[in-house]
Order: sequence, then structure tokens, then C-alpha cells
Amino acid sequence: MGKKQAGTGPLSRRPDNSAFKQQRLPAWSPSLTAQTVLPTFYILSLVCLFLGIWLFITVENTYELKVDYTNAGTCERCFDLRKHVIASKTACTCTVSFQVPKLFQGDVFFYYGLRNFHQNLRRYMDSRDDAQMVGRKNNLKAPSSYCAPFDFDANKVPIAPCGAVANSVFNDSLTVVYNPADGSEIQVPLYRKGIAWYTDKNVKFRNPPTNDTFTLQQAFEGTTRPLYWQRPVYELDDTNSNNNGFINDDLIVWMREAAFPNFKKLYGVLNRAQGPFTEGLPPGNYTLSINYNFPVEPFRGRKELVISMVTWFGGQNYFLPIAYLVTSGLILVAAVVLTMVYVKVGKNGKNMEE
Repeated sequence: MGKKQAGTGPLSRRPDNSAFKQQRLPAWSPSLTAQTVLPTFYILSLVCLFLGIWLFITVENTYELKVDYTNAGTCERCFDLRKHVIASKTACTCTVSFQVPKLFQGDVFFYYGLRNFHQNLRRYMDSRDDAQMVGRKNNLKAPSSYCAPFDFDANKVPIAPCGAVANSVFNDSLTVVYNPADGSEIQVPLYRKGIAWYTDKNVKFRNPPTNDTFTLQQAFEGTTRPLYWQRPVYELDDTNSNNNGFINDDLIVWMREAAFPNFKKLYGVLNRAQGPFTEGLPPGNYTLSINYNFPVEPFRGRKELVISMVTWFGGQNYFLPIAYLVTSGLILVAAVVLTMVYVKVGKNGKNMEE
């Protein structure tokens, strides 16, 4: 038997006679009056003002120092040298002197900063092989086509790690020396391990399998280093053999692309267990020593060392406190305008002139 057809009369499409479909459910409709709306506006303005002032004071107590070393100090020669690709593998060192005006109390973080470097370009971000970075053997010898033209060298040898992101890794080496009043020189000790995200270090980046008889160098046999690297990936850290390969902390930090052209990435954390650094970074004169490798002239960029404290709010960032203060001002202006309108017009427009 066929299915019974529904009626075709004028009431055939009428919803069921239920409280839900006939919209008879009980509901609360607030009555917005001047006595309820205006106090709400003034209270919101005060709340935003309080939060803005509180966050502004917090940011003001978070010290940050930036040292631009692009062509400062004795780095002018290295800056000119890195303009030429043919000299990309020529070693160059330089120094820049700077002063810390006040004590950076507590934990102090050291970053390297780049300006006008667009890591957020789509083709640049896609130029990597995540399967290769987790240590899959097949991808070591057969990089993804997304890595082109940084997938094979001129001799058709596969590059590991491949892609534009890895090829352009920041490779300056920074050393900070404290110069106290007695004329001595004390190197600022830094923790250089543990600066990468846990998920990146243990999930997204893995080395090819090795054992007691099969070394990391043998695992990367048949591959070559990226074009502008000075060392192969299995020799990135001379002091710690467990920090080589795809799990190198500096490489992992760089591979997490920045969203804006001006950014900073963590380089190290002050080791407060030694010398005059137990309280933090003391004020005084310092010298920054650089193994100058990373070129910035091709993209008209700048390089800097960023020294910063970190509080519960994070680093020094004025955006949120200023946003709260501006919002407070806008709400206050709106509240004053509504109050004036209410005083002039009155309830139900009784005060309006005929």
C-alpha cells in the first residue's frame, strides 16, 4: 500500500498546537528603563577603568630592554659582509655594549627579535615537511614537494630538514657578558634547554630511530644540510648530544612561525644559581658578543636582543590596558549622552517642547 498523502488544504502546513511550536513558552523580557540602563553603563565604565589602571601598573612594573645590534658597535663590518651570498659561510664576530639601567628582579628571559621578517606568508609557512620532522625514514630521502625549491640540492641530494622555514633558521649565536665596576668580566649564564613547547619537543619533532650501534649521523646519511646552514642537523649542539637533530630546541622554536612581521623568539632563561645573578639581572654595563650569521639586508630588517621580565600578565604589552581604558572612556561618554537625553526629554517624552 502506498503512503497516505498529507492534506493539501490551507491548514496543512500549520505547526502543531504545542506550547513550543506556537511560542507560548514562559519567557522573561527585561524592561529597559533609564533607572536600570544608566547605572549599568556607569558601573561598566568604572570596572573597565579599574582593570585598565591595574593592568597598566602591572605592565609598567614589567621591565623590557631591547638592544638593536644590526649594524651597531663593531657589527657594521659583519652587516656589510652578509649582504653578499658568496660570503654567507665566512665567519664574522662582533660586539655591542649596552647598559641595564635597573635591576631585572626574578626570572629574566632573553629573546632574539626580528623586524620586517614575514613568517606568516602562506607559501613560506607551507614550505616544510612535517612527516620528515617526526623522523620518518621515507621522508628523509623523499622530501615533500611543498619544500621545493629547498627539497634537493644541486646534486639532487635530499635536504634535511627541507623547506624555506628550516632553510632560513635564525643562526646567530649570542653571548652576554656582565662588566661590573671592578673591571672583571662575568658571562651571563643562560638555560638553553627547555625553551620549546612540550608538545613540539615530544610530539611534533622527533629524530629518526637510533640505537647504541646506529648513530644519529648514520640515520641522516644520504641527506645534506640546508643551503645556508653552516652545520648539518645532527651537529647543531656541541655541548649536548641530546639536543641535536630535529629535536634541537632552537630549531623547534624557529619552526613555530610568528603571526606578525615584528616578533621575538625565546633564546634562553637566566640561570640565577650563579654569581651576582641570584636576585636577577643586576644593573650596570654589559657587552653582547655575536657570531653574526643571519642576514637581514635582503628584506630590510633589523635584529635585536630583547631582555624581559615576565609576570602573571606576561611580558611588557600595553595593548590590553589601553584597550580597557579606551573602552571605559567610550562607555562613560555614552552614559553621559544618554543621561543628558533623559534629563532633557524625560520619561515618555514629557519634557519635549511642543
